[in-house]
Amino acid sequence: MSHFARSSLIVAFFFGIDKVLAFVRQLIITRQFGLSYELDAFNAANNVPDLLGALISGGALGVALIPVLSEYLETKGRKDAWELFARVLNLAFLVTGAIALVVLLIAPWLVSRIIAPGFPANQQALTVELMRLDLIAIMIFSLSGLVMAGLQANQHFLLPALAPALYNVGQIFGAAYLAPEGSFELGPIALPPGLGFGIHGLVYGVILGAALHLLIQVPGLMRYGFRWAPVLGLRAPGMNKVLKLLGPRVLTKFFIFMFFIVRDNLASGMGEGAVTALNLGWFIMQVPETLLGTAVAITLLPTISELIAREDFDGFRDAANQAVRGMLALTIPAAILLAIGVRPLVDVAFGFEPEGVDRVVLATRIYLMGMTGHALLEIASRSFYARQDAITPLWAAALNAGSYVVLALILASTIGFAGIALANSIVFTTEAILLLWLLNRHYPGLLRTGNTFIRVTLASTAAGIGLFLVMRFVEVNLVILSLGSMLLGLVLVFPFIWPELRLMLKLGSSPKPEPIAAD
Repeated sequence: MSHFARSSLIVAFFFGIDKVLAFVRQLIITRQFGLSYELDAFNAANNVPDLLGALISGGALGVALIPVLSEYLETKGRKDAWELFARVLNLAFLVTGAIALVVLLIAPWLVSRIIAPGFPANQQALTVELMRLDLIAIMIFSLSGLVMAGLQANQHFLLPALAPALYNVGQIFGAAYLAPEGSFELGPIALPPGLGFGIHGLVYGVILGAALHLLIQVPGLMRYGFRWAPVLGLRAPGMNKVLKLLGPRVLTKFFIFMFFIVRDNLASGMGEGAVTALNLGWFIMQVPETLLGTAVAITLLPTISELIAREDFDGFRDAANQAVRGMLALTIPAAILLAIGVRPLVDVAFGFEPEGVDRVVLATRIYLMGMTGHALLEIASRSFYARQDAITPLWAAALNAGSYVVLALILASTIGFAGIALANSIVFTTEAILLLWLLNRHYPGLLRTGNTFIRVTLASTAAGIGLFLVMRFVEVNLVILSLGSMLLGLVLVFPFIWPELRLMLKLGSSPKPEPIAAD
């Protein structure tokens, strides 16, 4: 098993723990607040702070920083790499603080005009309060997200993979102890009396989780010899490369986050609980997508960045090709089987009324239609950033965002609630295909997947039909039946996806991976 495969499994394992904790968090929150106006306000309030965090601290700057740090580590050594890292870290914190101050001042306008114009006045006021509190967590993430990128550039994935789990621990503490008034029961478990902060307690938990997310990674920085210094210097060596990648990446992440803003804007006028139902559907789809797509993409970026730095373009092509084939083999069966078996899980877990369950299940199934596209997009976009090309993903994301706005407006007005999720699945899959096609033009053979798609799709569909029939006609506990049948379906599909899994286990193990299969 290659270092890449081991790292991917480590990341996936801890992401799995993170998703279990995230599920517990969602369970506690929805059991307390249901599909209520308070929870809708909390979910809508997260949009702008999450956007700010993604642009400055983690998603944008982290992806822009890793290729340059990988190059420095490969060509200049760790001392110069850490000096560059300190400059970027300081700049990110100052810029995040300045933007957070602006958001703090214009929060009422943002909520009433952009985020949730369909909310009544009292719900908008609550959304403003929660958004302003959430900015504290974003200031912490301006450091923590970059620390994660710095450790990943050093091929260290354990602590960055553990950090999201601790973030959820903080949120669980907020949901289970800070928010409730009096004692709270979660099934057979009776939790101790809470402090009664209500929906504000959820934000306090977010702040605590952000602090834990940062602190758990500090020992990793110390292990690799990082020492903080009060330096900036936009003209310092390496900063121009980071900023050259950062500008387009920031705009790319902005376009990506437009999906969430448009989604909540449209859903805010579709009745109480619509925003939360779409959030839950997205969350459920993200569980397998994160474990499969994100885990592989995170560990792939430093690997292919090093290949580009060594000008091993054949190795880059083969690594990207193996990742694409692996994503097809992993995500197609996961999406089909989860779409069929998800209803009993939603019904039992969240305890909504039948109408609420129907909404969450419908949103989940439609988002799952685009799960493979989301996973492939993670591979495709990081492949461009490994080449230090941030422009191509930028214009693809801009085209994608514009298409989504138009398509979501059309579908929401014609088929309602489901149209918002359907537009998402369509445009993200289209963007992934476009970027992979462009990569294949530069590196012919990158998209040679042989019969992977047809073989995996047919096997997964057959397993899905079996799962549907079992759940329809076998009379046992539906939750046990659903989980057991999905597990059996994965076992049955396994022989059909093994060739791709075997390639991924060897990815990066030698300068010359196995040859690409013919079409």
